[in-house]
Amino acid sequence: MNQEIVEATAQSPTPSPDFSLLLSSTRRGARLARLLTEAQLRRWGLPTETASHLVAELAANAVTHGRVPGRDFRLTLSLVGETLRIEVTDTRGERLPTRQRPAEDAESGRGLLLVDALADRWGVREDRFPCKTVWAECSLG
Repeated sequence: MNQEIVEATAQSPTPSPDFSLLLSSTRRGARLARLLTEAQLRRWGLPTETASHLVAELAANAVTHGRVPGRDFRLTLSLVGETLRIEVTDTRGERLPTRQRPAEDAESGRGLLLVDALADRWGVREDRFPCKTVWAECSLG
């Protein structure tokens, strides 16, 4: 997996304000999304901690709730001024995420609560069917 990270980050020699790639809708793909985000943000000279957590949650949701067998999800990172925009697009447009309050003893269901706590703004954009994009923005300043 480390070789994949090196190859993906070595493709463009100069920093770019956009980074986008397709990843398999698997737990491995979600983990790779987080690792590639960290590598790309380090290349851009930006902090990684908050963005890494946001990507981990959004990618985990995409492979858990947005997975269609044989279809990938897309991770996109964009810089707009002092704001990092993270987008995760999957192919289950009919399943829009909703923030919930899980029971205290529940083992899951807190992902969007974390996104809400970490991001300055977040939301969902319905794309051309069957896709949807869940996005989050965080200030770098």
